Amino acid sequence: MSGRGVLVTGASRGIGRAIAAAFAAQGDRVAIHHRDSAKEAESLLGELPGEGHAVVQADLADPADVRSMVDAAAGALGGAIDVLVNNAGVFLHHPIAETSYEEWQDAWRRTLDVNLVGPANATWCALRHMPAGGRVINVTSRGAFRGEPDSPAYGASKAALNALGQSLAIALAPRGVAVASVAPGFVETDMTNEHLKAPRGDAIRAQSPFGRVARPEEIAAAVVYLASPAAEWASGAVLDLNGASYLR
Repeated sequence: MSGRGVLVTGASRGIGRAIAAAFAAQGDRVAIHHRDSAKEAESLLGELPGEGHAVVQADLADPADVRSMVDAAAGALGGAIDVLVNNAGVFLHHPIAETSYEEWQDAWRRTLDVNLVGPANATWCALRHMPAGGRVINVTSRGAFRGEPDSPAYGASKAALNALGQSLAIALAPRGVAVASVAPGFVETDMTNEHLKAPRGDAIRAQSPFGRVARPEEIAAAVVYLASPAAEWASGAVLDLNGASYLR
């Protein structure tokens, strides 16, 4: 089979969809993961250039589901996963002063299960199918550094995902596997569309001196680079992709 086998979680829409398309455009075979967006995933499958792509389904909060999904992806991709992109995530509104204790617990549990434990489990499972030269790329967030006051579990989960990536960069280097992360700011997707509508949208766009938010394709380009053979020395890096809207 030509190209590499690439598993992208949360690939049916937004950033994940752009990432899947970018890998396919350079000749890789892509496993499109979704949780409950079968129609969108099948639509993407029909749009990708090349052959050998597949759709896989799992709830990332379910460890058994994750293991079955990763094994299915490896089988569909010819037995190996050369690149894992941990992109899927949830963003829940739960400001501490306005949320009941039950809602607060639920938001933390659900967010950490999907945004942190899910990628950790997917990486554990994918490593069993990953040869030397493999890549793990995590999609985190600017919120890991600047904070998310209305969605604190999200900010915390993304900060932890950065730390997980750096820990695994050290652990997996002897196996020839590199691990890196990208930390976008606002990106123009279905998830952020409501926030980008006026009047709040003008304020969000003004956070960057470029006066706009990112396009999904810009995030995808960075992921494709970090997953390339040329980027092994970026292992352990967290690449800010926020248009100078937050500098650290």
